[in-house]
Amino acid sequence: MKNQGWFVHKFGGTSVGSVEGYQRVANIVQAEPGERKAIVVSAMSGVTNKLIELIELAKARDERAQTGLDELAQKHLMTLSSLLGGAASYSGAASYSGAPHHGGEAPNEFRTQLMKDIQDIRDVLRGIQVTQTSSDSILEIVSGYGEVWSAQILWTYLKSLGCATAWLDARQALTIVKSDGGPSVDWAHSQNRLDQWLERHPSFPYLVITGYIGSTREGVATTLGRNGSDFSASIFGKLLKAPLVTIWTDVDGVMSADPRRVPEAFVLPVMSYYEATELAFFGAKVLHPKTIFPAIEGKIPVAIRNTFNSTHPGTVICAPEKVAASNQAGVFGSSAARGGSVGTSTKEGGPPPVKGLATIEDVALLNLEGTGMLGVPGVAGRLFGALKEVGVSVIMISQASSEQSICFAIPGAQGELAKTTVEKVFFAEFHHHQMEKVELLYPCTVVAAVGDGMIAHRGVAARFFTSLANAGVNIRAIAQGSSERNISLVIDQKDSSKALRAAHAGFYLSSQTLSLGLIGTGLIGSELLRQLEAQSRRLKKELHVDIRLRAIANSQKMGFSDQGIPLAEWKAALREPVHLDQFADFVRTDYLPNSVIIDCTADERVASRYKDWLARGIHVVTPNKKANSGSYSAYRELRDLSRSERCHYLYETTVGAALPIISTLRDLVQTGDRVLKIEGILSGTLSYLFNSLQPGRIFSEIVKEAKRRGFTEPDPRDDLSGRDFARKLVILARELGLPLELSEVTVESLVPAELQKASPTEYLDRLSDHDGAVTKRLESAQARGQILRYAGVIDVASRTARVGLQEFPKEHAFGRLGRTDNILAITSERYRIDPLIVQGPGAGPEVTAGGVFADLLRLASYLGAAI
Repeated sequence: MKNQGWFVHKFGGTSVGSVEGYQRVANIVQAEPGERKAIVVSAMSGVTNKLIELIELAKARDERAQTGLDELAQKHLMTLSSLLGGAASYSGAASYSGAPHHGGEAPNEFRTQLMKDIQDIRDVLRGIQVTQTSSDSILEIVSGYGEVWSAQILWTYLKSLGCATAWLDARQALTIVKSDGGPSVDWAHSQNRLDQWLERHPSFPYLVITGYIGSTREGVATTLGRNGSDFSASIFGKLLKAPLVTIWTDVDGVMSADPRRVPEAFVLPVMSYYEATELAFFGAKVLHPKTIFPAIEGKIPVAIRNTFNSTHPGTVICAPEKVAASNQAGVFGSSAARGGSVGTSTKEGGPPPVKGLATIEDVALLNLEGTGMLGVPGVAGRLFGALKEVGVSVIMISQASSEQSICFAIPGAQGELAKTTVEKVFFAEFHHHQMEKVELLYPCTVVAAVGDGMIAHRGVAARFFTSLANAGVNIRAIAQGSSERNISLVIDQKDSSKALRAAHAGFYLSSQTLSLGLIGTGLIGSELLRQLEAQSRRLKKELHVDIRLRAIANSQKMGFSDQGIPLAEWKAALREPVHLDQFADFVRTDYLPNSVIIDCTADERVASRYKDWLARGIHVVTPNKKANSGSYSAYRELRDLSRSERCHYLYETTVGAALPIISTLRDLVQTGDRVLKIEGILSGTLSYLFNSLQPGRIFSEIVKEAKRRGFTEPDPRDDLSGRDFARKLVILARELGLPLELSEVTVESLVPAELQKASPTEYLDRLSDHDGAVTKRLESAQARGQILRYAGVIDVASRTARVGLQEFPKEHAFGRLGRTDNILAITSERYRIDPLIVQGPGAGPEVTAGGVFADLLRLASYLGAAI
């Protein structure tokens, strides 16, 4: 038989962990294409660990070593007997008497071999019990039996299904060389032995091979190390010149991140050998780090697929040029077919530069600093040579170009050993103050971004750093190789999950998730929830923004949901008494990188919490005017906190609802224009009242009508007093840099003095008694050909502000407003002759909620969403 065309399939311990597992494996290999199939199997789940445990028990002279061995024999015997449709029992070595096989029992051939293996192990364990010692070679011999038994079970079962099958004990073909760098393959010797074995077994389309084990050139049994069955599969793929090696495991493929920590992680449909190698090194447990090397040498694609979901196409790992071709032609299918909703392309089009993210946890970072390192050759050599001598493994290195410091990441358990070693090696330098300090930081995490596309994309590192910065994650050290395929960062371990999710979203591999807390479920808050519900699916699908309502509160009750409160069912979530500290604690979760609280109240007590929220890294969006129109010192503190904590504080809707008033004013100031005066009608309520006030109309009736239509606050006096309008002028003045206090605004109130302390109902009932005063003002203005409006003005030169009734010519812009429109006229150096006008609807919950929604999306964009 020519040594060509074997399709290699490897099944891990979870895939062959039960009777059903073997049945599933048999069904898969029969259904997969290819005339000849080599099937590499691991030991049954838990068996290798059990065999190693038996050695430790024997060293301790614990009799459970012998009973445990009997349990393993029973496990394998029962598994094969069940596969063949019968049952078996086992009561120790005496059961293996060579009795003839019948019924559904395990065949005599398997029983005999198992008896012999069990007796051999029993003899070894007795020797260990006597000497209370064991060597590495004994450990490798004993621990490899699980693969032998597993392969024999599958071989026997396939034969019972009518499949012409042979089985190969890898110790008869695979030659392993041991060295300080770990086990490697003697390729020429292994190829020669395998070719000879195949010549002796020429007629079997199915070949079952033991994973994990091999032998030395001297014929001594050995292993490829723990989790080496994947390595075995790619080794035999190269030796058998396979067109494809498929690693069958218990996940659908290589994921873009750990799905336990990034729920939005998805299966990568295709990746290069080098991307897979990087991810495997950084702990992507689906793949053994050494698996890829024989595949690269043999130019063999490797597929990662799920034994328990065999219809899923999984991940194909291949040469970079084939990855590029698949990205253009979809050779290996779309992301949607693999369950990934995003991540197949950037917003500019094409595959994302970063394929996946991985972490190494429980890491220590050691930093060595000193001017004595400047220009001194051999410092790094002494440092890392000493660490090698004591067995410290270095994960990552970062050195400043000034040569004054070297920092490196090491396993956390070796942190103190490394620190002590460095102090000893550089004792003289420390004594002469040529070295200043050696600092150990623990616990830390290494986060790696991996992708071949990083080479051709500018700004990948910037996006990585910005994503973490926006999430409040501090970077301790950075390393990037010249290949540009990997950027590695060291961060505090407590920020690990948050960093992963932030970076995953930052590279558009998943939705930008916002942990949202909403306070205030009145007209604006409830309307905002309705708008969010209407748009949430589109936002997630088209813009990859996941706004997750995790907490909600009104003046009396609040509610939480870790996975998000259904937007249509928010009322049912309000069950617990309000506690704003607890509310903020829940919104600010560690595993979601970005948190935001929207305050839709007009409550000063809620506004007083903004400072604490910003200091904790919680973004704030609000239409509540109380914070920005309170004391000037408190206002400055909020703005400064927003900058220093890199937290966004968005309040466009505090003036003019959804109109771009604050942003327009800010743009003028930041581009160097000098604002001279601001005039405006900044109350939709008062705009409606005086637009509706025509001859024959009664002021008190218009007020009642406005309240019925939702154009006023619950108590209309909050609008008619002018105080709310005055707050808006204070906010605008402060945007111009004027330290204006609310008490400094001149306010003309439209609330009669005798009704200021009445109840809201009494106020409305008695307001008609005072219609005459307003009617008189209206008639006086009309007699002069003027219109009457309630307006405000800020005079920058005099640093004054006032609000009240004013008369304007009929042709004035303030006379052409819609019924609830706001209007702002900005006179500046650029707009001295014709003021800049901002005009539009300025009242009503729908408009205001829309403005808050826009601020929320603006926040998502600032945090990296592709909006």
